[in-house]
Amino acid sequence: MASVENFFEMHHCKVWRGERCVLEDFSLELRHHESIAILGPNGSGKSTLVQILTGDLSVEFSDNRVCRLFGEELWSLEDLRHKIGFVSPEQTRYFDDDETTMNVVLSAWRGAYGRTREMRFSAREKDAAWQAMEITGTMHLAQRMIGSLSSGERRRLLIARALVHNPQVLVMDEPTTALDFAGSQLLMQSLRRSIASGCTVVLVTHHPEEIPPEIHRVILLKQGRIWADGPKRKVLTSEQLSGLYELPLEVHAKSGWYHAKVAELES
Repeated sequence: MASVENFFEMHHCKVWRGERCVLEDFSLELRHHESIAILGPNGSGKSTLVQILTGDLSVEFSDNRVCRLFGEELWSLEDLRHKIGFVSPEQTRYFDDDETTMNVVLSAWRGAYGRTREMRFSAREKDAAWQAMEITGTMHLAQRMIGSLSSGERRRLLIARALVHNPQVLVMDEPTTALDFAGSQLLMQSLRRSIASGCTVVLVTHHPEEIPPEIHRVILLKQGRIWADGPKRKVLTSEQLSGLYELPLEVHAKSGWYHAKVAELES
């Protein structure tokens, strides 16, 4: 029986990439109204899990192997598009430089990338676009061309695009990749606004310092398995992260933020 508390359930599943098993006997439950951070090194299975969460990768299941999204073992991408918003750095390449930012946000209604100038949108759809831009702090960009925006501004605009449908879940895959300090900080503000607005966020990242105070549960992945899963204060510890990255690390927490650095060698 699928739990109504969970939007995602995966039990005892294996996921293969060619001849390599990337998720081994994998079990995980993600709940509605609980934002989560997923952390791990390259090759840990983060990208595969993102593809499963967004419906882009199917998982074989049987009586003792289960994978459900929103209670369903079979789902349509059209249906998921209205339930899950997705943001990744690669999406910025899908738009022409002379596309207006408002059209970029509105394009989510048609599941389209690229030009939307020949498309028509209802007043309700336009209002939803404005609301999404307000949540992400991008309203002042509404009349700009996307080609004139900085990398950080484009990422924040993509968050607005992902929020247009008022999705139940927002999945963000390494959203600060290649951003400078200012861009990362402004994008993090947009992320925190999204959580405050009531959206459930799944943040996938390499860096513990990118996990905002509003996220309380952290999942650590290593070599296709869950290394740790629980409250941030118990998971983001020097011992856990040192084992995860196989590197002596010291973790310091302040005001809900966690920072890790390589432990100083004794002289």
